[in-house]
Amino acid sequence: MKKLIALSSALALGLTVAACDGPKENAAEDAGEQAAEATNASAEAAADAGQITDEQADAMTDKAEDKADAMEEAGEAADKNGTAGPAATTAPAAQ
Repeated sequence: MKKLIALSSALALGLTVAACDGPKENAAEDAGEQAAEATNASAEAAADAGQITDEQADAMTDKAEDKADAMEEAGEAADKNGTAGPAATTAPAAQ
């Protein structure tokens, strides 16, 4: 639950500084955040059902958030360099 609150806070903060980001960075950030949210929901549901431990759920969420951060950084680089943005995947990570 703490991760969900932290993610929600990060999303709110991200919206306040979105005006500073380029279009590719914004698109990559949005896609990464959606994927991280989906992974977090799946991980929490699996933990609640007793299929995985809370620690495993946290690790899944951390990995998804790291991927979202990397996607955002790649989008920022694409805006600066004028290259194509990162490929986005919104499917949650496999367990």
